[in-house]
Amino acid sequence: MNDALEGGCACSTLRYRLGSAPMFVHCCHCRDCQRPNRQRLVLNALIETNRVTVLSGAPNPVAVPTDSGRPHRIFRCPDCQTAVWSEYGGLSQLRFVRVGTLDEPASLPPDIHIYTRSKLPWVSLPAGIPAVDAYYDSRQLWPAASLERRRAILG
Repeated sequence: MNDALEGGCACSTLRYRLGSAPMFVHCCHCRDCQRPNRQRLVLNALIETNRVTVLSGAPNPVAVPTDSGRPHRIFRCPDCQTAVWSEYGGLSQLRFVRVGTLDEPASLPPDIHIYTRSKLPWVSLPAGIPAVDAYYDSRQLWPAASLERRRAILG
């Protein structure tokens, strides 16, 4: 990965930079990701909020309902409405950055496929990448350095 990956919305009004590699990358197949994004899956790079720098524009947070009932805010460009990141469960210290909005999205392949119980039937999962029906225990899969980063922001 580049030291500082940059990305932005479709119209280039909103630009951002990741100050480090993410802690982990999810390829999520849940209905909550499928509905508002109108996609079959979403790649999310989990990273500390203070490691995401807005370079231009101002993302607009939009609260969306979820199947779990937990708070979920999607941050969108106010002009083109591209979703650039989310906050889940009211955790403002952690961003789920949409890998597809990076200038070099191939730089962050998924570490795991989650919520495969609701993946669309024609989506094939690659061999060699963990896949789980729902969520998982991060202590079993995350690198030690990523777990330490998470502890530092969440306690």
